[in-house]
Amino acid sequence: MPKVSVLSYFSNKIQTGRFTFKTAGNPTFYGFPTEVLMKLQLKWLLLELSQKRSFPSSFMNRLGKYLIFLGSLFKNREKMNVYLNRVLDECILIGVDSVFIVSIVSSFIGAVTCIQTAYNLISPLIPNSTIALIVRDMTVLELAPTITCIVLSGKVGSSIAGGLGTMRITEQIDALEVMGINAASYLVLPKIIAAVIVFPMLVILSGFLSIYGGYLAGTLTGAVTPTEYVYGLRDSFQPFNVPFALIKSVVFAFLISSISSFQGFYTKGGALEVGQSSTNAVTNSCISVLLADYMLAQLLL
Repeated sequence: MPKVSVLSYFSNKIQTGRFTFKTAGNPTFYGFPTEVLMKLQLKWLLLELSQKRSFPSSFMNRLGKYLIFLGSLFKNREKMNVYLNRVLDECILIGVDSVFIVSIVSSFIGAVTCIQTAYNLISPLIPNSTIALIVRDMTVLELAPTITCIVLSGKVGSSIAGGLGTMRITEQIDALEVMGINAASYLVLPKIIAAVIVFPMLVILSGFLSIYGGYLAGTLTGAVTPTEYVYGLRDSFQPFNVPFALIKSVVFAFLISSISSFQGFYTKGGALEVGQSSTNAVTNSCISVLLADYMLAQLLL
């Protein structure tokens, strides 16, 4: 076997961790000095250690790359009429196509909340209108903005990450960059703008359907009368709860769309990696939504 082939063989063995040798009494090994092979093994060990970052280092690296990605959205932008057409298209894909799933989830969440609240209110001292009050506050403060956005992170987030990831592995993004187009701005910015526009609309729809679903469930089962339900909706109402829910929806829309776009835009590999990017997009979006939900509640309430 030629020396070059032997050296390549040992390099592969050392790289995969399946090769060891003893230096005692062996000045050479297959015609190569033992010191050369030891240096080669040390080189691969250092390379492996350099690639294995700790969690804080890896997290800060991803966070910095994400912030740079957001900054690149506003460089070398296209004309506004180009963005207008793309934003309208994305509003249809993100908003209109999500109305059905949002309607189903919201209606049943409101109905279940009403039934379970009525089941737990067994004291005769508590009026039945409290059922509607609890449904209203839970819907406006938490169920409509947070649960709806978590559902949308699964539908919209995976769709965005999968679409951009497929464009990346099929070199469509590379083709845009070769033509001098800022691919991040052209592809991602309309998605973020559309999400920020349509998510509050979906949250308003979700809140209405959730409260109405509770009304139907409560009146049809006899847990509460229509008069009591309407009285409970009006009782002790805090007007700031509505803008607070809309503020949360805007923040959640930005996080879901930008994180999902980031995961899909930097996909590497093939079809398997596209699926992994979609999974990471949904997971990271849900975690960011929950963290932002706590921070906004702590700051604004």
